[in-house]
Amino acid sequence: MPATLDHQLVVAISSRALFDFEEENQLFEARDDRAYMQLQLERVELPAKPGVAFSLVNKLLSFNRVPPSPSVEVVILSRNDPVSGMRVFRSARHYGMPIQRGVFTRGESPWRYLRPLNAHLFLSTNEADVRSALGAGVPAARVFPHSARASDAHPNEVRIAFDGDAVLFSDEAEQVFQRAGLDAFQAHEVDRAGIPLAAGPFKPLLDALKLLQEKASSGMRIRTALVTARSAPAHERAIRTLMEWDIEIDEAMFLGGLPKGAFLREFEPDFFFDDQTGHIENASAHVPSGHVASGVTNLKAMLAVPPLPTVPDTA
Repeated sequence: MPATLDHQLVVAISSRALFDFEEENQLFEARDDRAYMQLQLERVELPAKPGVAFSLVNKLLSFNRVPPSPSVEVVILSRNDPVSGMRVFRSARHYGMPIQRGVFTRGESPWRYLRPLNAHLFLSTNEADVRSALGAGVPAARVFPHSARASDAHPNEVRIAFDGDAVLFSDEAEQVFQRAGLDAFQAHEVDRAGIPLAAGPFKPLLDALKLLQEKASSGMRIRTALVTARSAPAHERAIRTLMEWDIEIDEAMFLGGLPKGAFLREFEPDFFFDDQTGHIENASAHVPSGHVASGVTNLKAMLAVPPLPTVPDTA
């Protein structure tokens, strides 16, 4: 029978999100891909250092410890070239990560391969690829490569923190806030407290994590947190929405606009997802972070800034 990834959590990740290739990437950004390839070939026996999403991926793969069928599949989806891909696979093997599949496109966008993978998550340092993935309905985030690395204080827990509006939930309420301000936002959410919010781009990942947790028997657990700028009384609609979805969140932080970074530092997630770059910049000093380029805030930002010339990277 042909191989299948059915009934698995599928994570697609770029090589630069998984490993620290920042030094090598400087050559690629200079549009000297042959020099980049040569450097990676020279270092093929040298394991790359862990990157921003390394802890998240490594812990998720731990769910495969209990046979017979694997629960998680991680696929490298990279703008790297196939030669450089050898170092990626060797680095994964060095760390005991059973990663077998990869697509290497030598500078071309690889996001279209998410469709045949049926990926539940795509992590990349390339903003255009992330936006394309989100447009295709795949939960995706642009990894901030200089984010702090994950704490090693919770070896038996995959800890993931999510923003609410435009990430787990639709941006319906955020649109009200952007259009009419905080008071209108609060009134809108109080009036609709019993009406569940529509799903946001990361709802499919939340569902997949729930299934993974339910069937897991590997000793690894999943702990999730909602970290949102909402505060009472707008908190109720968020909680009721999760209840309607039959999703249990372990921790919820309704911060009312306080900076998120210090709270995330205490939660110690393996990864944090937010739709606002300001929150990500604040959080990335403390925890691994990724920007979800969805919702009205990102649309306004994209329309306000003239496009820059595209510079390829190894993603």
